[in-house]
Amino acid sequence: MAKLEYIWLDGYKPTQSLRSKTKIVKDFGGTLEECPDWSFDGSSTEQALGGSSDCILRPVFICADPQRKDGYLVMCEVYAADGTPHESNGRATIQDDDNDFWFGFEQEYFLWDPKTNKPLGFPEGGYPAPQGPYYCSVGANNAFGREIVEEHLDVCLEAGLNVEGINAEVAAGQWEFQIFSKGAKDAGDQIWVARYLLERIGESYGVSINWHCKPLGTLDWNGSGMHANFSNTTLRTAASKEKFTAICESFRPVVAECIAVYGAHNEQRLTGKHETASIHDYSYGVSDRGASIRIPLYSVQKGWSGYLEDRRPNSAADPYKVASVIIKTVKSAKL
Repeated sequence: MAKLEYIWLDGYKPTQSLRSKTKIVKDFGGTLEECPDWSFDGSSTEQALGGSSDCILRPVFICADPQRKDGYLVMCEVYAADGTPHESNGRATIQDDDNDFWFGFEQEYFLWDPKTNKPLGFPEGGYPAPQGPYYCSVGANNAFGREIVEEHLDVCLEAGLNVEGINAEVAAGQWEFQIFSKGAKDAGDQIWVARYLLERIGESYGVSINWHCKPLGTLDWNGSGMHANFSNTTLRTAASKEKFTAICESFRPVVAECIAVYGAHNEQRLTGKHETASIHDYSYGVSDRGASIRIPLYSVQKGWSGYLEDRRPNSAADPYKVASVIIKTVKSAKL
């Protein structure tokens, strides 16, 4: 017997949530092709009306579930009963069938104490010392929740996810993991499965995961992003400052379209402070973490061949929708 945990995104707005349920199957060999379509009650997830509530789960990614005996994690797309992609299905909008686009997402988040309604490391009656000592920190005075983060890293690696690193972030109780994939859909699949595992691990510690991009409001603490590092064959082999400039300029006329899918409440995070550009501006520059798009020094040193980093997507953004708009925009560049 195998336990297949079918995972999908609901229809909540402005930020979708993860949902999952378990299917028990016999004689399972561990392949995606063996995972049948399934259904769920869309009227309970803001994806259908009660009078016609069936929605279809179509498996698109599978990996081992290290936390369950004979378990597998199955990421699914949501389809309407008529077989068309549901409007909540951002993955279906990605135009990257040949996996020419590579993505590396830097996923930031806060470990959150439901009892105090503050991040781990924040005293119940006030605030810790100002940010500064927490980034890449070590020691009980500065690093909070490491046991959760380490367990999450181990579980992700055991599942076969391509996690490339973790670190404590600038604010107390804030952490980050990075995932890279040669293929936009696969990168999104892996981010969502990693988020799912983090949420589930938090349950056993009584700690929730706060994906909000600015959970501490206007206080002088960094927000959370999901920086999107991306490339395609053109960028990887450009050998041309002019081509990089043309691709960066292709984002200028579609700022509103990008911001629309870069995560809710981003105006609270993109203020021009705390290593962000203003949401009202668009800019790019070499090694500039205060720009909308950073041209990495790596790409310049490699003779203007490499990748770009869009620093605007926030921690709660859907990586599928982020990748979709980036791919569409890069393909529109006049080279």
